[in-house]
Amino acid sequence: MPDKVRVAITRLCFVFNSICSKVIDPAKLDELENEAAIVLCQFEMYFPPSFFNIMVHLIVHLVREIRLCGPVFLRWMYPIERYMKLLKGYTKNQHQPEASIVERYIAEECIEFCSQYIEGGIAVGLPETYHGRTPEGRGTRGFNVVTMTRHEVSQAHLYVLNNTTDVIPYIDAHKKN
Repeated sequence: MPDKVRVAITRLCFVFNSICSKVIDPAKLDELENEAAIVLCQFEMYFPPSFFNIMVHLIVHLVREIRLCGPVFLRWMYPIERYMKLLKGYTKNQHQPEASIVERYIAEECIEFCSQYIEGGIAVGLPETYHGRTPEGRGTRGFNVVTMTRHEVSQAHLYVLNNTTDVIPYIDAHKKN
């Protein structure tokens, strides 16, 4: 890539980096707005007109939006959209997508909750730490799937039932009899 194009892209990255920071100095917003305009002018010199659409133009307005509404990390939808992508991945039944999303989400929450209380259990979704082992990566070939014994499943089921607020009235009613 030519040096001038690389510099323009890097300057745009610096603009976005400062826009997305959690602490923004209001005195530097004018400089940031000028920098965004200069970077877009550089882009016009190096990229064809077909590159520019309304989304590229909106970069100019981001600094004004920060002045009016505050830091953008509080308002941007990227985290929510990433989470929606995760939930859409839970869909297995196309005729009832909401039900399959709810079913898989509840199952994942139950596994997370129960894994904290089962000795020797491995937490789901948490990366392993490098403490106590070498940092080199391991391949996935040859790993066996670990399944729970019937006794561990019964323990987890009993724990969830005993600690669910909807079930407590039934437990109390049967303890009295």
